[in-house]
Amino acid sequence: MSDQTQISMYDEVQEVLDKLRPFLQRDGGDVELVDVEDGIVKLKLMGACGSCPSSTITLKAGIERALLEEVEGVEEVVQVF
Repeated sequence: MSDQTQISMYDEVQEVLDKLRPFLQRDGGDVELVDVEDGIVKLKLMGACGSCPSSTITLKAGIERALLEEVEGVEEVVQVF
């Protein structure tokens, strides 16, 4: 994947996260985009989301699903600490 494609994907992922962020913040959490590499989106869940028992569901069922639908080239979302 070219550097330009990586930058574009990073920006697209950030746009989707910006749309989702108000829902996370409403529950006292947030999300930080750490990196996008070879279709793998690395996110850090913060605030209440970082310690919530449902954070894996939020990450996979919520954030990952939205990114797979809206950003071409995203293959998986993983949480980093």
